Amino acid sequence: MQASVRIRVIGPLALAGLVFLLTSLQMASAQEPNQEQLELGGRLYAENCAVCHGADGQGRVGATLAKNWPSIRPDLTVKATIENGVAGSPMPAWSQANGGPLTAEEIEALVVYILSWETGGPRFIPPTSTLGPRPVITPIPNVAGDPNRGALLYEQNCAVCHGANGEGRVGATLGRAWSGIRVDLRLESVITNGIEGSPMPAWSQVNGGPLSEEDIADLVSYILTLPVASTLTQPVQPGTTPSALSWLSGWGGVIITVLLLALLIAVAVLVQTKRPSG
Repeated sequence: MQASVRIRVIGPLALAGLVFLLTSLQMASAQEPNQEQLELGGRLYAENCAVCHGADGQGRVGATLAKNWPSIRPDLTVKATIENGVAGSPMPAWSQANGGPLTAEEIEALVVYILSWETGGPRFIPPTSTLGPRPVITPIPNVAGDPNRGALLYEQNCAVCHGANGEGRVGATLGRAWSGIRVDLRLESVITNGIEGSPMPAWSQVNGGPLSEEDIADLVSYILTLPVASTLTQPVQPGTTPSALSWLSGWGGVIITVLLLALLIAVAVLVQTKRPSG
C-alpha cells in the first residue's frame, strides 16, 4: 500500500520535472547563439531582409525588427513568421517547406541574428548594391522612364523577391509576355500602391515607401525589358508544398514529448499497482 502511494506521488513529480527540464533545455539552446550563426544570419539578413526591414532592422516597407519582442519565446515567434509568412500581409513564407528559398539552418541563423538586436548585438550593414557591366538597354517606345537606371533600382529593391532576372523567387514572375493596352500604367499602379492582402507592399513615397515617382517610372521601363522566364526555372510558389509536420518544431514537439512521457509513466504506475505484493 505504501509503495503504491509513493508511486502515485512520484509519478506527477517526475512528470513535472521532465516538463521543466525540457523547457529549460529549449530556452537555453535558444539563448546561446554562436559567432558562426551570427555571421551567417547577418549575411542572410543583408541578402533577403534588409530591402524591406532596413539595413539596421528599423523598418522600411516592412516591420521594425530591432526591438524587444513581447514574448516568452521570441525565437519561436520569429522563426514561425519567417517560415510561414503572415497571411494577408507583405510578409511571405521563406522556408523551403513553404516554397521559399531558405533552409531550416538558414532560418535558425536569421532568428539568432535578429534577436541579437535585443541585447545590442552587432549590425551587419549590407554593401551598396552595384551593377556589373551590362549592355545599354534601349527604352521601349512610348514608355516613360530610364530602363538603365531602373535596372539598378530593380537590383536594390525588387530582385530579392522577384529574382535577379524577373524569374520569381518569393514574389511573382516579372519576366513574362505582358498583355494589355497600357501595361506600364498597371505596373506603375502596383508598385505605387502595392496589392492589399498580398506580399506586395506599396513602394511609393506618397504611401510611406522609399521610391519617388521618377524611380517608379524607371523601374517600370526596366521591368518591361526583362526576358521571358523559362517555365522550367520558375520557383514553386509559397504555400503550394506546405510541410504537414512543420508544427512539430518548437512547442508542438515539446507537447508531444511530454504526452508520450506521461503515457509511459501512467503505464508504469498501472503495472506497479496491479503487481501482487509480497
